[in-house]
Amino acid sequence: MNPASRVNRSSPRCAAIALAAACLAAVTAIPAHAAEKYPARPVRFVIPFPPGGGNDILGRAFAERLGERLGQQWVVDNRGGASSIIGAEIVARSAADGYTLMLGTNSTLAVVPNVKKAIPFDPIKDYEPISLMSSSPYLLVVNPGFPARTVKDLVALAKAKPGELNFASPGHGTSNHLSFELFKLMAGVDITHVPYKGTAAMINDLMGGRISVMLVSTASVRPHVLAGRLRALGISIAKRSPAMPDVAPIAESGVPGFNTASWVGLIGPRGLPPAIVAQLNKAIADVIQGGDLRERLTSQGFIPEPSTPQQFAAYIRSELERFRKVVKAAGIQPE
Repeated sequence: MNPASRVNRSSPRCAAIALAAACLAAVTAIPAHAAEKYPARPVRFVIPFPPGGGNDILGRAFAERLGERLGQQWVVDNRGGASSIIGAEIVARSAADGYTLMLGTNSTLAVVPNVKKAIPFDPIKDYEPISLMSSSPYLLVVNPGFPARTVKDLVALAKAKPGELNFASPGHGTSNHLSFELFKLMAGVDITHVPYKGTAAMINDLMGGRISVMLVSTASVRPHVLAGRLRALGISIAKRSPAMPDVAPIAESGVPGFNTASWVGLIGPRGLPPAIVAQLNKAIADVIQGGDLRERLTSQGFIPEPSTPQQFAAYIRSELERFRKVVKAAGIQPE
């Protein structure tokens, strides 16, 4: 038999074998994460604050809905302490695979970098912004037995007793701390800072009369105000909140122009795959716009507001600069 004719008759089989081998090689060359549907297992959601505060309340509400939306549980991991640095470092050093994410706040990403001499993360270089989630105005609250009943009363009392009153925050370099420093600057008063390691402890001390006043998220103290355990003197944004309609803006009741709020968003380690970023960004928009989450959060004092990753990144940069100016004007020395 002619060798050439033997090769021709066997060539279809050889071609089929070669094609199968090529397909197998192509499949095995695909990275595991590209072939895996995300998320394929529970997501670790780091909240860099202790349980019980406004950030924890908000983070858990989103974790529940995002778990439902994406089909995998979001396991909340409260890593409070060191002004949120502990949790932030954990996430910055985690694998960029979408399974370790963080509730990024203005305290962590914009305030702490301006008040600490050295931190183990870079708020711009170490994280992938995914979406803004919500903002939250602060309530200026006092113990019901405190002599000041209005913002004007508080300012007058503080001016009469410079340095004798005190205010609490969840820690040096938190957004609560710098927001109150801004209040002091604009009101022209001297009130002593008492840092705590979380929101729950400082609220207890305010109710116990050991602290004079504080600016704290609406969600954290709204139940106490409604129950009469605390008195709200004002709210930190320029208009009244649907959650606390009887509380006037601080800007209208003693400190003109005062306007600030905390905010939170979803971030992950730098280098998250763009497809995962896009999927998470869409999931956040979906849970805010659909279902009862928006109404639920608004009733507690939050203002849900999603964004694009690019908008969130730009916002973080602008907030870094805003708080840099507050720190400089207040004469705060980095620790």
